[in-house]
Amino acid sequence: MTTYIEKLESRYTAKKFTPNISIPPSILSDVKKVLQLSPSSTNSQPWHFVIATSQESKDKIAASARGFYEFNAGKIKDASAVVVLCTKTTIDTDYTNAILAQEEKDGRFPTNEVREMNRKGREFFVLHHRDTIQDAQHWMEKQTFIALANLLIGAEHLGLQACPMEGFDYEHLTEHLGLAEKGLAPTVIVSLGYGADDDFNASAPKSRMPQQSVITEI
Repeated sequence: MTTYIEKLESRYTAKKFTPNISIPPSILSDVKKVLQLSPSSTNSQPWHFVIATSQESKDKIAASARGFYEFNAGKIKDASAVVVLCTKTTIDTDYTNAILAQEEKDGRFPTNEVREMNRKGREFFVLHHRDTIQDAQHWMEKQTFIALANLLIGAEHLGLQACPMEGFDYEHLTEHLGLAEKGLAPTVIVSLGYGADDDFNASAPKSRMPQQSVITEI
């Protein structure tokens, strides 16, 4: 049985995908589950994920990889599926109430006291970031990057290669996916699929800084 560490060691960022290969529906369903189950601060889940599987929809996303970012277009067009991880632009009471209602439906609160404590805790942090230190967008984007990490490792477990990209025309993608009117901002694009045989990065040795230079045990 492959261990978690072995999966981390075998994972690589695909620089080139084999085109015209579809992800089986069962695997794509698992990808959606991986995204849905991603953790976030106070279970705030300030995100939305747009998944493109048709060539037309992938091309629409690839069009945002233009100008300086043109080198990313092929990684989007040739992928089997593309996920645009979006971050909410606001987090209001209606949304936090919807989270609370879902948590209650899922049986997270043994008593009303626990429910109220949960509600107040999340409200405190939302208001703290929104009104006190005024970094709500940055805070919410950090949650989206947790979902990104979950997706990258999840993809490896599902036998998929992935390529995360921040190199795209933000305004172009926002406009062409109609994100602003949905209260969303594109944060990162992840292409998913099956790496090409001639992808140099597939066989390149993994390189990371040594533990002693990035970890301090106290």
